[in-house]
Amino acid sequence: MSRKYKFHNKSGLYFVSFATVYWIDVFTREKYFTILAESIDYCRKNKGMELYGYCFMPSHVHLLFRDANENPTALLRDFKKYTSKKLLEAITDNPQESRKEWLLWMFEKAGKEKSNVSKYQFWQHHNKPIELWTASVIKPDRNFGLI
Repeated sequence: MSRKYKFHNKSGLYFVSFATVYWIDVFTREKYFTILAESIDYCRKNKGMELYGYCFMPSHVHLLFRDANENPTALLRDFKKYTSKKLLEAITDNPQESRKEWLLWMFEKAGKEKSNVSKYQFWQHHNKPIELWTASVIKPDRNFGLI
């Protein structure tokens, strides 16, 4: 992975963006959206996430955050691991999910493409962190999706 996409300043404020595999629109159902919201709330209350802004899109998430514990890589890893497990359970257990077979097939297909995934892959592996350390980095004309 490129040095460009790493958390170099462990106590810094970051913009991150991460998506479902194949950019699948999962967060069109309130049930799945709620899992994200509750997980963010848990991270804020229990894991040291200082959240300054967020945006949940149908296939991806944007966060402006810093980690009070100075380990943003672990924080996002744990968040993505937990949410992927809960979201896959919610999809599997949802009798009204009309796309269930297709979604699970796509997540399984993505998992087979990665040697470090046992069955399903829900999230793409990268987070593309951008440290927000000066006004020139934060300017809306930089097209980071902040505005």
